[in-house]
Amino acid sequence: MNGFDESAQTMSLVAFIAVATVTLLLCVMTGPDRDDLDEFYTGYRSLSPVRNGLAIAGDYLSAATLLSTTGIIALTGYDGLVVALSTALSLVLLMFLLAEPLRNAGRFTMGDMLTRRAPGRAVRIAACGVTLAALVPLMVVQLAGSGDLLAFILGFDSSGFRTGSIIVLGIVMISYAAIGGMKGTALIQIVKTVVLVAACLTVSVLVMNRFDWSTGALLAAAQQGSGAGVAYLRSGLQFGGNGLDMVSSELTVVLGAACLPHITMRMSSARSAQAVRRSLSWAVSVVVGLCLLLTVIGFGAAALVGHNLIVAAGAQGNGSILQVSGVVAGSGELGALVVTMMTTAIFLTLLASVAGMILACANSLAHDLFAHGLHGIRNRAKEPVEDRIEMGTAQAAAVGVGLVAITLAVLARHWNVQALVTLSFCIGASALAPALVYSMFWRRFTRTGLLSTLIGGTVAVLVLITGTNLVSGSPGSVFPGRDFNWFPFTTTGLVSIPVGFLAGWLGTVLGGRTAAEERRLYEAEEPWILAGAPPATPRRAG
Repeated sequence: MNGFDESAQTMSLVAFIAVATVTLLLCVMTGPDRDDLDEFYTGYRSLSPVRNGLAIAGDYLSAATLLSTTGIIALTGYDGLVVALSTALSLVLLMFLLAEPLRNAGRFTMGDMLTRRAPGRAVRIAACGVTLAALVPLMVVQLAGSGDLLAFILGFDSSGFRTGSIIVLGIVMISYAAIGGMKGTALIQIVKTVVLVAACLTVSVLVMNRFDWSTGALLAAAQQGSGAGVAYLRSGLQFGGNGLDMVSSELTVVLGAACLPHITMRMSSARSAQAVRRSLSWAVSVVVGLCLLLTVIGFGAAALVGHNLIVAAGAQGNGSILQVSGVVAGSGELGALVVTMMTTAIFLTLLASVAGMILACANSLAHDLFAHGLHGIRNRAKEPVEDRIEMGTAQAAAVGVGLVAITLAVLARHWNVQALVTLSFCIGASALAPALVYSMFWRRFTRTGLLSTLIGGTVAVLVLITGTNLVSGSPGSVFPGRDFNWFPFTTTGLVSIPVGFLAGWLGTVLGGRTAAEERRLYEAEEPWILAGAPPATPRRAG
C-alpha cells in the first residue's frame, strides 16, 4: 500500500475512468472520415498556433520524461536541474534550427521530410525502420511502467493487476491513434497539457508555501533530505563524478529529444511557416514553465519525502512526484482533490504520449513502407495507392504496433527498462538529428549519405548500448547479475553522434556518382525547404 488514503484512491480511479471515457468520445467525434487521408495525417492543418503549440508540448513531455526528470532532480539535485534545462533547450534548438524547414519539406511522415531531398524507396524504408527503432522502445517503457503506476496509486500489488493495467491502457492508447488520427491525438495532447500545467502549478505552490516562499529554505531542506550533504547542490552525483558521461547524456537529450518522429510530425500540421514558428513559441514557453515547476517539485520531494522513501518506491525516483503531492496536500477532501489532479495529469500524459507515438509509427508503416515502399516495388505502373486503402492500412498498423508494444511491455515489466529510454533518445540524436541537419542544410548531401547516416547511426547505438552499465554490471541494469560492461559511458551519444555525422559525410564523399544530379535537385528545392518559396523546377517523385 502507498501513502494515499482510501478517499484519494477512489477519486483517482473514478477520475481515470471518466477521463479515459470522455477523451475517447472526443476522439470519435473529431476523428477523420473513413477515406480522408489528409485529415487523418494532418487534421487539414486546422489547428491554431496556440492549440498546435500545446499539442507539440504535450507530445514532447512524455510520461517517461515527466516522471524521470522529477525523480532525477529529487535524487541528484544539481545534475537533475541540468537534465531539466537540457530538455527545454532541445525544443529551443528545434524551434530555431529545424522547425520551419521541417514544415516546408514534410507532408506527413519522417520519410516525406527526407525524400524531399533524396527521393527513393530505400530512403522511405530506412526512415520507417528508424522510426520504429526510436519509438517502440519508448512506448514499451511507458506501458511497462503503467502497471506499476496504477498499483502505486490504487494500492494493489498483485501481478495480475499490473498485467491487466498494461493491457487495458494499451488498448485505450491504440483506440486514440486508430480512431482520432492527427486531430484526435492533438486534442488529447492539448487536454493533457492544460491538466498537467494546472496540477504541477498547484503542487509547486503548495511546496513553496511549506517553506514560506523562500527558495533558500527549500534548497537547504532538500540538501538535508537528500542524504548527500553539500554534494547535492554540486555537479557529480548522477554519474559518479564522470564529467564526460554527463556531457554524453546531456548531448543526447539536447539533440535527440526534439528529433523523434512523433515530435517532428507535428511540424507538418501547421498551416504555414509563420504558424509553425508561433506554435513552437507556445510549445517552448509551456515546456520551460513546466520544467521550472518540475524543478520545484523535485526539490520539494527531496526536502519533504526524503531520499530513503523515494528510493524505496523505485530506484529511479519515478514515484517522487506522487509522493510529494501526497505530502503537501495532506489529508481530507482538499488533499484527495490535489492527489487526484496529479494522478489524472499523469494518466493523461501516459495515454496521450503513447498514442502519439503509435500514430507516428502507424503513419510511417502505411505511408512510407506500404504506399511508397513495398507498393512501388510490386506496382511497376507506379499507380498511387487509393486513399481509402492507405488510411485503412494506417489504422491497422496502429493496432499492430500497439499490440506489439503491449506484448513487449508485459514481458519486460519485471526488468529495469531505463535502457530503452536511453536507446530511443540515442537513436534520435545519432541517426535522425544528423540526417535532418544534413538534409536541410548541406547541398552536397546525397542519397547514399542519407542512408549511411540513418543506418550507421542506428547500428552504432545498438552496438554501443550493449556495453553500457544500463544493460549489465550495475544493480539497476537490465541484467544485474551479469557484467559485460565494456563501454565507459551510460549513454552512447558522445561516440554514436559523431559516428552518425561521419557516416553521412563518408557516404556522400565516397558514393559520389550521383552527387551532381542530387545537388541540382536540392538547389531546385532549397528555396522551398529553407524559405517556403516555390521550387525552381519540378522534383522527382519519392
